[in-house]
Amino acid sequence: MAAPAPENIYSVSRLNREARLILEGGLPPMWVMGEISNFVQAASGHWYFSLKDAQAQVRCAMFRNRTTGVPVRPQNGLQVQIRAQVSLYEPRGEFQLIADQMHPAGAGALRMAFEALKARLAAEGLFDPARRQPLPAYPRSIGVISSPTGAALRDILHVLARRYPLAPVILYPVAVQGVDAEPQIVRALALAGMRRECDVIILARGGGSLEDLWAFNLETVARAVHACPIPVVSGVGHEIDFTIADFVADLRAPTPSAAAESTVPDRIELAHRLDQLQARLSQRSLASLKAQRLHTTQLAHRLGQCHPERRLQRQRQLLDELEARLTRSLHFRIDRLSHRLAAQRSRLWAGRPHVRLRHAQDRLTRAGAALHRAIDGRLVENARRLAAASRALDAVSPLGTLERGYAIVRRWPDGAVVQSPEQAPVDTRLQLRLRHGSLLCRVDAMADGETPSW
Repeated sequence: MAAPAPENIYSVSRLNREARLILEGGLPPMWVMGEISNFVQAASGHWYFSLKDAQAQVRCAMFRNRTTGVPVRPQNGLQVQIRAQVSLYEPRGEFQLIADQMHPAGAGALRMAFEALKARLAAEGLFDPARRQPLPAYPRSIGVISSPTGAALRDILHVLARRYPLAPVILYPVAVQGVDAEPQIVRALALAGMRRECDVIILARGGGSLEDLWAFNLETVARAVHACPIPVVSGVGHEIDFTIADFVADLRAPTPSAAAESTVPDRIELAHRLDQLQARLSQRSLASLKAQRLHTTQLAHRLGQCHPERRLQRQRQLLDELEARLTRSLHFRIDRLSHRLAAQRSRLWAGRPHVRLRHAQDRLTRAGAALHRAIDGRLVENARRLAAASRALDAVSPLGTLERGYAIVRRWPDGAVVQSPEQAPVDTRLQLRLRHGSLLCRVDAMADGETPSW
């Protein structure tokens, strides 16, 4: 048997790589249900586990960027449904599934996941009533996120057309159950928030089982509702149905029809209110017209009493009187100023500058002589007072006492003045201040009288 050509010989790496490509290219992503076993969360955050049933098992991996949307944490023994891509782990040649979605299987598991996600989002504050946005009283346009073929949309449009046909309705068509529901609802909320073409959004679908409503219990949908800048009204299912989206929405309505009713006012009530406002406006307009008519009549009566011709006559008479008074006042003022001018001329002639300057120089000379005499007298008096003060100071100064041969005795080193022998016992060191300089001494003995006996 001839040896195969080198290009036809597969390495193990090549074999595993081509097997992986065949598996990934030949099988589309699919949903697989089974029981979790051998669950491990790696330090990287990735999940590794096995999915098994009574006859077989398969290795699975779910990477960290896909685990955030899982409503309940996996654990061994939990029945789940995963959406996964069939693949092969090349280093070990192991057949495996790469999961991107995971949901608990069965109503009991779904209820457990619902309660777990509800508790976690409530702890984060997503259900806090303080963060809810108020609904507009008169929306200019209304957005509806729902299935374009569902009965919920027909009910909403019927209610809006009956109650408030003024506002246009903008439909964001989405799937409301199944695999595509979650990403489509999230995209629709983000698109409506980005466009800002409506004042309020109705998120709605008809009733169904917990599995049918599960898209509205997913964390990604809840966070998209929370992040939407436009007020969101949730009308999912029937009155007894509650979803996570209901708790996060700005307003929860028991049904899609109730969501439409709570979003817009009733045109019949609006028409009745407009009629009331129109009646009040008419009454106030008539009352205002009557008041203005009465005011106009009063003004016309006052105008007749105050005819302009009469006022002009009084003003002419007053003008003539003021003109006469002005003429008399001007003549009187001119005469008085003429007399003052003549008097000023006489005084100016009598007080010529060179005469006044000579008198001022004489007064200055006399004042200078008086000032010199006063200064000399003050200096003599101050010298006399200074000499007397110096003599009095010398009489009481301790320096004068030192001049007569006395000394000032202080303890050393504290500097206290010694006034009696008791203040300087034997061996006390003393400082004697003399006229010139000072002495340091030590006490050797105490004397009884004024003259010591050595």
